[in-house]
Amino acid sequence: MTRRTITLAHSPDSDDAFMFWALAEGKVDARGLEFRHTLSDIETLNRRALEGAYDLTAISFHAYPYVRERYLLSSAGSSVGDGYGPVLVSRRPMTREDLEGVPVAVAGARTTSCLALNLYAPRARTVEVPFDRIPEEVAKGAVEAGLLIHEAQLTFADAKLHRIADLGAWWKETTGLPLPLGGNAVRRSLDPDVRRTVCSVLRDSVEYGLRHRSDALDHAMKYARGMDRARADRFVGMYVNEYTLDLGPRGRDALNLLLRRGHEAGLLPYPSPPEFAD
Repeated sequence: MTRRTITLAHSPDSDDAFMFWALAEGKVDARGLEFRHTLSDIETLNRRALEGAYDLTAISFHAYPYVRERYLLSSAGSSVGDGYGPVLVSRRPMTREDLEGVPVAVAGARTTSCLALNLYAPRARTVEVPFDRIPEEVAKGAVEAGLLIHEAQLTFADAKLHRIADLGAWWKETTGLPLPLGGNAVRRSLDPDVRRTVCSVLRDSVEYGLRHRSDALDHAMKYARGMDRARADRFVGMYVNEYTLDLGPRGRDALNLLLRRGHEAGLLPYPSPPEFAD
């Protein structure tokens, strides 16, 4: 019998690598499915999701309202910052008020970090820069400030950059809720049973990685971009946790609020709650 092929796309980052390790290495039962992996940066994945390019894809939650006609969300596979998140940095000390009219480097217009920045400092002027080049661009003065995602959240001090704000901390102080950053979306056009199976296999992969943390971290280190093991372990723990197993009621409440705030600010087109495949 021919196995059903599922095209899967995610970021080449240590947290995603940790999350998908068990699936990529055949550690969990794929339940009759064959997963074909593609790695790409998150803003590229956001753009490809507009085309419905993959059956299962990592996306920024900011991008979801734009792709909801093609995709449903999975309850498993989310990255949520509970009191921490994207870090806004500058070469010299700056305040929130200093950001008015200032160019701020962001990883992409549809990243959730960019949405959070627009809510935090609506008069800042965003400039798209590949995420891994943002610390360098800020350090050399090409832009006044930059919004760091992925591992740079933990390593920016190495480049002698100043933290203006942690947007995950700001969001929690403002709302009392965590900041939902990204998740995984499954194509609506798949058979409902296949969608549910895909989501279950994804959850199994996350759970297996958490139960075999050292082995999963060994794999994640290949994508840790210069972090030592201790920092990589800390970073993975920030974004692969109980919310990743299941976004849960608190995570869904936070996501609903984020999208509603974005819509009220004129930044998002759809105020309706997201839909889940499982």
